[in-house]
Amino acid sequence: MDRIYLMSTFVAVVDCQGFAGAARKLNLSAPAVTRAIAELEERLGVQLLTRTTRVVRVTDAGAVYADDCRRILAEVEEADAAASGTHANARGHLTVTAPVLFGRMRVAPVVTAYLRAFPEVTVSCWFVDRVVNVVDEGVDVAVRIGHLPDSSLHAYEVGQVHQLVCASPKYLAARGPIECPGDLSGHTVISASAVTPSVEWMFIDGDEAKTVTVTPRVTTSTNDAAIAMAVEGFGVTRLMSYQVAPYIADGALQVVLEPYEPPPTPVHVVYREGRRASRKVRAFVDLAREMLATDQAPL
Repeated sequence: MDRIYLMSTFVAVVDCQGFAGAARKLNLSAPAVTRAIAELEERLGVQLLTRTTRVVRVTDAGAVYADDCRRILAEVEEADAAASGTHANARGHLTVTAPVLFGRMRVAPVVTAYLRAFPEVTVSCWFVDRVVNVVDEGVDVAVRIGHLPDSSLHAYEVGQVHQLVCASPKYLAARGPIECPGDLSGHTVISASAVTPSVEWMFIDGDEAKTVTVTPRVTTSTNDAAIAMAVEGFGVTRLMSYQVAPYIADGALQVVLEPYEPPPTPVHVVYREGRRASRKVRAFVDLAREMLATDQAPL
């Protein structure tokens, strides 16, 4: 069989996590998909997939080969587009991931602008508060908040976020000011577990890092709920700057302990292929770098 056909079929099986799903995606019969994978494994002399009656898993060798196949198939698509005179147009399907609130507030506008600029592309947005494995889960571009571990992925820093302690003006008027981290012991604390999973908040006092133990009156699994409670004047919370920026701007929340903020956390746009990235990926990365870096609202 044609090698490109075999590669495409293998990538579809990996992405769909099964032969039946790949068959539907490629509009092929399940036996045809099974034969293609068997021929590919025989040609390579290595097992790419492990099969049971219930699940199909990619082997270590198969995961590496799948990543190489995706890059090769993208290059083939690029070559075809260039030969047909459509190289300048991004096309195909793009999968983007980001944290929930950052995705809704900052990445969704990038996606909208991207779709308007490139009508031949469709996009899936995975806005989830977990670190998505870009390679294993077939994601094209990830927007990550935090320091990145060493990896083969390519990344551009597009901004920084701060952890801010804030409360409503009416809460502070009723309970008194918070002028140093030690004052938190006398206040009602709202803990958003997505950002502050423990009861220890770190601050910087001069050149020294200090940890303050707080006792939350309420712990919530969503940042939206923590914001709503703080705006209602229930207590003090600590969240990322981009999450509370609209409420600070309109006066619903007020930042406290600003001189003691810990160092900012970087925001990166991460993708796999580097200079070999497909046109659809390069176009999105370029637009995300431009829009996120020039956004006037604080990240």
